[in-house]
Amino acid sequence: ITHHFSDGLYAKEARFPAGTAILKHTHNFSHLSILAEGKVAVLRGNEIDIVNAPACLEIKAGLIHGVKAILIVFGFVFIATDEKDPSKVDEYLIKGV
Repeated sequence: ITHHFSDGLYAKEARFPAGTAILKHTHNFSHLSILAEGKVAVLRGNEIDIVNAPACLEIKAGLIHGVKAILIVFGFVFIATDEKDPSKVDEYLIKGV
């Protein structure tokens, strides 16, 4: 994981091996995720989509979602926030389920 901060914007850069799962969670805000490389199964609500890179995904506020890497994944999540502390940014991001 690599953290990127700008004025009012945060980007989480992530690389995951095939088989890695990001557990179901939700956010209080909508956000965009960029799949730059790889292939994932994306759970959004009750639907699962298979997505190949390159792709831009919108995740709506309050929507339960999760991701499983089918092929090696390289991507970014973009969030509007003024938080700039890497040790606190996940507390802001993840609401949980």
